[in-house]
Amino acid sequence: MTAPAPATRSTRPAASPAVAPAAVAGTLPAAAVEAVLCAALAEDAPYGDITSQTLIPAGTRATAVLAARVPGVFSGGQVFAAAMKLADADAVVTLLLIDGERFDAGTPLARVTGDARGVLLAERVALNLVQRMSAIATKTAEYVALVAGTRARITDTRKTTPGLRVLERYAVRCGGGSNHRAGLSDAVLAKDNHLAVLTGGDPARLTAVLREARARLGHTTHFEVEVDTMEQIEPVLAAGVDTIMLDNFSLMELADGVDLVAGRARVEASGNVNLGTVASIAATGVDVISIGALTHSVAALDLGLDIELDFEPGTDLDTDLDTDAGSGTTPQPDPGAQGTP
Repeated sequence: MTAPAPATRSTRPAASPAVAPAAVAGTLPAAAVEAVLCAALAEDAPYGDITSQTLIPAGTRATAVLAARVPGVFSGGQVFAAAMKLADADAVVTLLLIDGERFDAGTPLARVTGDARGVLLAERVALNLVQRMSAIATKTAEYVALVAGTRARITDTRKTTPGLRVLERYAVRCGGGSNHRAGLSDAVLAKDNHLAVLTGGDPARLTAVLREARARLGHTTHFEVEVDTMEQIEPVLAAGVDTIMLDNFSLMELADGVDLVAGRARVEASGNVNLGTVASIAATGVDVISIGALTHSVAALDLGLDIELDFEPGTDLDTDLDTDAGSGTTPQPDPGAQGTP
């Protein structure tokens, strides 16, 4: 497998974006994308794709279109292109949307032309990842829209799929959200179990132990502490933390907590957050709302790869095929289907 080459992009006018593409903070590191894809392709085809090798004549060319079966927000164009290039270094990939753009059902999202065996080899891996990333971007955009006009920032958590965190965090940004710490090496976040060990169950020790910990940190390291009662707020603030997380607080408690903190630290709300509660939580004045559901429980967005095989003249296979239906017609959307198994 060769390293993926940059994909080309069409001149198609941009659709109404979930977030202006320039506002998608950062990009996906090519090396991280390739590592994920190489592991996924090795898992799916450790000794090659015997189905395509048996059925598809060598040298057959194919053009495939990544198409939306449902509306959503696009994320993962780079991943789709890299998957195809790893399977066929000479494949030509055109991205028809920018990550962060909204699309309607039926919208073509990307096109690839290359060796048919390569396209079919990469199909499931590419779809699995882009479907998941676009689902995360779409769900994030729903939450972001509901808190518009407030100071609240929607962020993800560490509740990500092992090995896919870099892709899922990027997808959150494509939906207009922000990222929490990338991992345990990133920042200090003292949660209830940490505090129980530190204080030995004695709340009177809370400020002192947090101050001692704070003194050992570099000046650029962010320090956040989770609390689950109003009584913990003042002792935690007295230690000079940067962010205080109010975990599973009621709406009234959140509003009271924001008033009590009074700008002395950033206030994060966590727990009991869903599409029905997020607007009310944002209205309490919190700065950050962290939502594990952005990544841990989204359902893959229904995207499909429709392939038209262009055989050399003179073969007896001079026809158009669709991998979903096995015929020359485009299949009707099936909410329960996610492409080929």
